[in-house]
Amino acid sequence: MTVLTVTPNPSLDRTYEIPALVPGGVLRADGDRVDPGGKGVNVSRAVAAAGHATVAVLPVGGPEGALLTQLLAELGVEVSGVSVAGSTRVNISLTEPGGALTKVNAPGPELTGDESRALLEAAAAEAVNCGASWLVCCGSLPRGVPSSWYADLVARSRTEGVRVAVDTSGPAFAASLAARPDVVKPNAEELAEFAGRSLATVQDAVKAAHEVREAGAGAVLASLGATGQLLVDDSGTWFASAPVATVRSDVGAGDASLAGFLTAGGGREEALASAVAHGAAAVQLPGSRMPTPRDVRPEAVTVTTDVPFDLPLSHNVNGAV
Repeated sequence: MTVLTVTPNPSLDRTYEIPALVPGGVLRADGDRVDPGGKGVNVSRAVAAAGHATVAVLPVGGPEGALLTQLLAELGVEVSGVSVAGSTRVNISLTEPGGALTKVNAPGPELTGDESRALLEAAAAEAVNCGASWLVCCGSLPRGVPSSWYADLVARSRTEGVRVAVDTSGPAFAASLAARPDVVKPNAEELAEFAGRSLATVQDAVKAAHEVREAGAGAVLASLGATGQLLVDDSGTWFASAPVATVRSDVGAGDASLAGFLTAGGGREEALASAVAHGAAAVQLPGSRMPTPRDVRPEAVTVTTDVPFDLPLSHNVNGAV
C-alpha cells in the first residue's frame, strides 16, 4: 500500500529535553534533536517506519525546506515538493522528565494564491499517479490558504476513487466534512470545538462524534488523550486503551496513531488496536521519533464495544493512550 500525505504547513521540529521549565531562567538541555515536522509529515514518517511506501506532498521554502526534504529522504519518505517563496517554519518543543511538554509553533510562510493552487494541483495529481491507498490531509492551513482548501482536495480525490483521511481543526475541519472524507481524526478539544460545548465524559465524546458523522464524515477516530480512543462508524462504536509506563514526549503521537490505523486497513477493531498501539509506543520515545514495529505492542491494547460512557475525559498525558 502507498499512503500519500499532504502537509500545507510543515516544519522542522527542534526538541530539547530539560530538567524543568523555569520561566525567565537560563535552561540547559540534557539532550536535543531535530526532526521533520507537521502532522502529515509525521504520518508519512510513521508509515515509513512501519515498512510501507509513502509520499509526502508539501510546500518547500528556504534552507529550512531543503533540510526538511533531506531529512525525510533519509527516513525513506519520498517528497513531492512545491517551491514557495517563504521559508519553512521551525517549531520548538521543551520536554520535562514527567512528560510535561511546552511547545512554540511558528506561524510558517504565507502562501500566495498561485502557490496555494499549485499545492492543491500537486496533491490531487500525486494521489492518482502513485496509486495511493489513502490520501491524508493533515495539520493547520498556512496563511493565505482558504479554509475550504482541504474540502476541495477531499472532493477531487474521492472523485478519483481515493480514500481520504482528514486530521485538522477549526474552520478547515468543519468545511472538510461537506466533502465526505472517509475518516476524520479529531482529539477531544477539536470535538468540543465542533460541537460548541465542553465534553466531560466518554459519552459526551461519543455524542459529538455522531454529530461529526452527521455532518459528513464516514468514520470518526477520536483521540481522548490518556483516556483512550474511540472509533465511531456506520457499524458501531468501539473504545480502546493501553497502559503507558513512562511518557517522554507526546509530539507526533496522534500522527503515529493515525498511521497505525491506516496501515492496518482503516476500519474496525484491528485498525483501532493498531492506532492505540502506535500512539502508546510514540509517547515513550524521545522528541517526535516514530515507532518501528519492534516498539509497538498491540497485545497490550484493550478494544471493546462495551464503551465506558461514564468515564471522565482525562487531560493527563500519563496512563492509557
